[in-house]
Amino acid sequence: MPRLYGFEDMAYRRVRESEAEGIRAAASRRLLEQSYPAICEWMNAEGYRTTRGGLFKPDVLANILDHPAIAGLAEDENGELVETGGPAIISREDFEAIRAMRPSNNPDNQRAEQREYLISGSLGVCGLCATTLGASPSNAGARGHRCPPSTAQHPGGCGKVRINADLLETYVAEHVLAELAKPEVSALIGEARDELLAQAAVLRKEAASARRRQKKLGEDYARSPDISLKAFRSADQELKHLIRESETKARFLEQVKHVPVGDVPDLVRWWKHAPMRAKKGVLVLMLEQVAVYPAASRGSRTVDADRVALRWRQWGDATSDEKSA
Repeated sequence: MPRLYGFEDMAYRRVRESEAEGIRAAASRRLLEQSYPAICEWMNAEGYRTTRGGLFKPDVLANILDHPAIAGLAEDENGELVETGGPAIISREDFEAIRAMRPSNNPDNQRAEQREYLISGSLGVCGLCATTLGASPSNAGARGHRCPPSTAQHPGGCGKVRINADLLETYVAEHVLAELAKPEVSALIGEARDELLAQAAVLRKEAASARRRQKKLGEDYARSPDISLKAFRSADQELKHLIRESETKARFLEQVKHVPVGDVPDLVRWWKHAPMRAKKGVLVLMLEQVAVYPAASRGSRTVDADRVALRWRQWGDATSDEKSA
């Protein structure tokens, strides 16, 4: 397997600066909305070559600029971007902006929109084992969720729950919109959104503090012969976990910034035409968890309170009561 352009090693820890310059230049041009063929033409003319010594082609360059490692990131099992502690050739902001320009993120792309999932991240869980549900299209290609079976790499899932995404999303949306329509709830939307964004800001600060401690730990280990490699690795892994967990939770809560504040005359009409990020923000604002249980019979398309339990978020209260809608 060839190494990733821009790095000396397969662990993405040592940058090859001569190639990193090409990545930064290509990223800058892409952010100016230049096409990949045009960027490749420029790079080839400037003498940049692939890891195999060949000319750059649009698909090759697109894969490089779409690789999270160039921003010091990786994708977890849920497809979320997480910090790795590795070197960043370009900033996370630039990387995410370039990713947002992918054809799959084009709102006119019907196929891409069909593959988006309203219930994602840690919101949807298996009702039997509490494992986060993963996206799992059916053999016919229909969007779906399932509890992943336990493996050596990803232990924990029971693999006993599967549900059609369209049916689940329709059920959840109906109950969320009904709750939002209550005057006493809609009056608190602005305050609730600010409350969750404040929680996200605290999590960001915790992650930044842990990152500073991680950096100091590395400096102390390099200077002090008293710190064993085992102790260093253990502390470093603990800090990495804290950083990853805090940033993941912060990104989840920050989705509420897309929720509209103010009077929405026709919630159903708004929901029908709202962008996916706004819909996700509404779910994060209203719900702490969507637990899905097995169907009563194989092949059942019934989605009701026996299959789905909604745990509503209690604003201004550290506790929350679970209720099935």
